[in-house]
Amino acid sequence: MDGFESNDGVILVAATNRPDVLDPALLRPGRFDRRVVVGLPDVRGREEILRVHVKKVPVSDDTNLNVLARGTPGFSGADLANMVNEAALNAARMNRKQVTMYDFELAKDKVLMGAERKSMLLTEEEKRVTAYHEAGHALVSFRHVHSDPIHKVTIIPRGMALGVTIFLPGDRHNYTREYLEANLAIAYGGRVAEEIFLNQMSTGAGSDIESATDLARRMVCEYGMSRLGPLTFGKKEEQIFLGREIAQHRDFSEETARQIDLEVRRLIDEAYQSAHSIVESHADAMHRIAAALLERETIDAEEVRMLIEGLVLPPMRSNLATPSDTGGNVQQVLKPEGTRSGPNYPEGSPSPA
Repeated sequence: MDGFESNDGVILVAATNRPDVLDPALLRPGRFDRRVVVGLPDVRGREEILRVHVKKVPVSDDTNLNVLARGTPGFSGADLANMVNEAALNAARMNRKQVTMYDFELAKDKVLMGAERKSMLLTEEEKRVTAYHEAGHALVSFRHVHSDPIHKVTIIPRGMALGVTIFLPGDRHNYTREYLEANLAIAYGGRVAEEIFLNQMSTGAGSDIESATDLARRMVCEYGMSRLGPLTFGKKEEQIFLGREIAQHRDFSEETARQIDLEVRRLIDEAYQSAHSIVESHADAMHRIAAALLERETIDAEEVRMLIEGLVLPPMRSNLATPSDTGGNVQQVLKPEGTRSGPNYPEGSPSPA
């Protein structure tokens, strides 16, 4: 690699997630002068990755890898491998000889939302608060033009959350101001629903408020999406090799800092008012969604749409109604269209939950 000797038969490959901290001497011509950026796979890539991982897994005829690929944007190869493994484990628990689409859907939910904490006991009041909170997220998202489509809403505790509203975005690589403002409004949908229908506030909105505030500040200080114009404010120092921000230098005056705070407040207030207007004007739909969550604990995007439109939901699908050992057909939990994955927002942006 010194550039003076011929090593035609040697190919050296290295990988890093911090190319910015590499010594410039390593990047001179003749050394590591070829760069290949490995990003997250697109829908076609995810389908091919799934085909590789299911080769050694007996899958039933109802399994559609294209549907699974379209419903898992934002998944890495490791996430897809984990999903296939979880699906196989679920099929083994049910004493099935083949892995069905039902198993893959359960596995996808586990990777997206975390494992269900069935041993966690909630009081009826906690369930009611969580139901209205998640119903607020779902309703604001459904009524907002620029929102990503909903995947599922559940009040079953998963991970550290008492309830989760999961969205499935497409393979996004760019984010508009309208899209980010929609996510700010969705983040406050849960808190607004608690205030309007339960006349109270709970700690459940803590992470929503934190992520929304962080996104609003990024919109002002990094993305130039405010009345202050296309400017960035604040230079960051990051700890080498760890990629962690350890300091931020203020390269602006006290007056500018005050204006930044005012702009962040304005974005938050507008998002809050938008969520409040949507939730307040659709009170009947809110009650229907919350009641359905209390009864079923989990509803999908199609059921949310039916509840908002005032339609009667079909009978509940029993989790025990699984395919036979030979892999019979099972009703799909997720429709092929309108899917979106675990959030893949810019760094620091909120994931409405």
